[in-house]
Amino acid sequence: MNIRKRLFSAAIASILAVSVPVSVMAQDGAKKAAPWYQDGVQELLTKGIVDKGVKQKQEISVKDFIRYAVMSLTYQHGIDPMKVASEKGWLKEGEFTSVDAPIKRGEMARMMVRALGKEQGELSLAEYATSAKALGLIQGDADGSLHEDQPVTVAQAAVVLKNYSNKMLSTMDERGVSQISVEDFMRSPGSFGYELSPDGKYLSYAGTWENRSNVFVEKIGEKSEAIRVTSSKDRDIASFFWKGDNILYRKDKGGDENFHLYSSTFNGNKEVDLTPYDKVSVQFVSDLSGVKDEILISMNKEDATIFDVYKLNVKTGEMKLIAKNPGNIMAWVADRQGKIRLASESDGAVSTLLYRDTEEEAFKPLVTLNFGDTMNPLGFSADGKSIYAVSNNGRDKTGLVKLNLKGEEEVLYQHPEVDVTGAYYDKNKDKMLAAVYVTDKAHLEFFDDKFEAMYRKLQQKLGVSESEIGLNDYNEDMTKLIVSVSNDKTYGMYYFYDSVSGELTSLGNLSPWLKPDQMADMYPISYKSRDGLTIHGYLTLPKNKKPQNLPMIVNPHGGPWTRDMWGFNPEVQLLANRGYAVLQMNFRASMGYGKSFMDAGDKQWGLKIQDDITDGVKWAIQQGIADPKRVGIYGGSFGGYSTLIGITKTPELYAAAVDYVGISNMFSFLGTIPPYWETMRNLLNERVGDVEKDNEMLKQVSPVFHVDKIVTPLFVAQGANDPRVNKAESDQIVEALKKRGVQVEYMVKDDEGHGFTNAENLIDFFNTMIKFLDKNLKPQSK
Repeated sequence: MNIRKRLFSAAIASILAVSVPVSVMAQDGAKKAAPWYQDGVQELLTKGIVDKGVKQKQEISVKDFIRYAVMSLTYQHGIDPMKVASEKGWLKEGEFTSVDAPIKRGEMARMMVRALGKEQGELSLAEYATSAKALGLIQGDADGSLHEDQPVTVAQAAVVLKNYSNKMLSTMDERGVSQISVEDFMRSPGSFGYELSPDGKYLSYAGTWENRSNVFVEKIGEKSEAIRVTSSKDRDIASFFWKGDNILYRKDKGGDENFHLYSSTFNGNKEVDLTPYDKVSVQFVSDLSGVKDEILISMNKEDATIFDVYKLNVKTGEMKLIAKNPGNIMAWVADRQGKIRLASESDGAVSTLLYRDTEEEAFKPLVTLNFGDTMNPLGFSADGKSIYAVSNNGRDKTGLVKLNLKGEEEVLYQHPEVDVTGAYYDKNKDKMLAAVYVTDKAHLEFFDDKFEAMYRKLQQKLGVSESEIGLNDYNEDMTKLIVSVSNDKTYGMYYFYDSVSGELTSLGNLSPWLKPDQMADMYPISYKSRDGLTIHGYLTLPKNKKPQNLPMIVNPHGGPWTRDMWGFNPEVQLLANRGYAVLQMNFRASMGYGKSFMDAGDKQWGLKIQDDITDGVKWAIQQGIADPKRVGIYGGSFGGYSTLIGITKTPELYAAAVDYVGISNMFSFLGTIPPYWETMRNLLNERVGDVEKDNEMLKQVSPVFHVDKIVTPLFVAQGANDPRVNKAESDQIVEALKKRGVQVEYMVKDDEGHGFTNAENLIDFFNTMIKFLDKNLKPQSK
């Protein structure tokens, strides 16, 4: 608490008019008391919001106060503050004639009242100032005047923001929440993955049987018990879909990723392995809608490194080769009649989209794509003369495009900040209905009024935002839809929606045993990297805990060419339930933020990518969220690699580390990639590094060569059958550390691959991990 003298000059009284809490104004102080605004200004300095040496009595502009407010009150520090404040409803269009003009005290009060969600129809700045005073944000002169028309100084802004923070913190009672078992977070989810049968009369979904995800079928509108149509006891069903009255599903053995395609009859009486080939993996190409009993698949049966296309009869098992891969085809696309007319050819660096009019003709180049350019076809138009795709050819961000047969693009939609990730399409209208993009959350850009009206009606019925709705399946005229609802605190709820009658029927809940009011909030965050990039991510804070000096787990994602998104994450919620803040960041190389952002991660494994992770940890410490002595790091796959390189590059930063199927040696990793990755060898050389040309760099960023720097307690987990990151990667680091006498725990699961799938293994892993983290990051009771 600051102390000041009761007597002050008229000039100082004017400064105090809107900023000083009653409790401070009422105190007597010592002769050399600190200024009344010191705490507030010091907090802005500590968080890097104002520069050292700032003049406390200096007037500030509208845009500067908005920047102060956004950086003080949110976790988004690397993006346009005006945009954040506008999206949060703190300001409205036309309220400020100039953002460079000094902000008035009443305008500041208006923003803060809105930020608290306490706006009650105020019509003037004087009324907003009065409301702010009643909320304890500002205090008037002795005569009661609030000077709402006078400009705000740095000192006044600092104290108002401090008052706001104190008010918010005072609502938190530090009681936390009841501990939820690891078993409840990691047990197999309830019914999920609902799909409509082709005739629209039945639903299929995944449910639990013998502790494994299996497929069930039920008739729409009937209360009779669902029929189980698969009987997998060793492994979860990986995916499934309808073909006529058959259910087709994919499953591997022990995580080896050699997926076979199985067929089950409608009543589940007969299951057949349609691709009974050893060390062969199946990929789905087309369901051949309108063609009885036949589908298109691709397999690496003849050559382990490449996938050829086959036509498969799901009733008889008869198979016919229809497209032979010359060795460089990465993907195949069929038209509406099931004819393979598009193929993506690549040497790993330069790619070409190939086209042919008929299957009897040879493929010809349609579009050539340089390194970093992508074009992912979504499908053909109704007349077969156009191709819908998501493409960034010739620009930084991917957009939704329509491509003619000369290779010319028409851009249907492009977002200025992020990539378009997908779209909704109406077969009957032959029209794109909406584009999907992800900023802080998933959003839609609508192209069709009728579709938007239906979507908004669904939103209203469900009482959720557009970011929480998923349209998982629908019939061709969109009268019957499978809808899901998910957010950061809800794993998932499924509904059947009849868009004609407006009837909404609940189908299933992924985790009815987890209560949303016991889950933690996930906040979109952003910060600046040391070289000026904006890094976006998410911060999950334990419920009913002040976001101050918390033990924190930094959780870098895998890939690295993927991204974290806002939504329910069982392992993040588990950590938050145990009192940990969890920081996830989309470091450079992450997808979704454009070509240049991804390219910025090329040959930066363990270098600038790791710096982005380190900068995120330091940001959380600077904001006062994380206790610098209680930071742990945990990640899987590339995230596991980031864990290992983190404790060699910045060992002082982490007090505990968990490596889950992570890479320890870049040379052995690049030398043991799965055969079907060989067509991407040049891509890996460019994105990761060439073992010959980049030998010194790869050695520098291989954790196994720097075990002498590791002092952080480490827990390593590995699947014995992992085809991507071989068990040898974990063996190497564990053996090297044991030789040095460094504390390391090692868990290997013989029936798992690249990440654990079986519920009992997940439960064992996370129970062990929580004990390990608690031991090293929480004070031990005596």
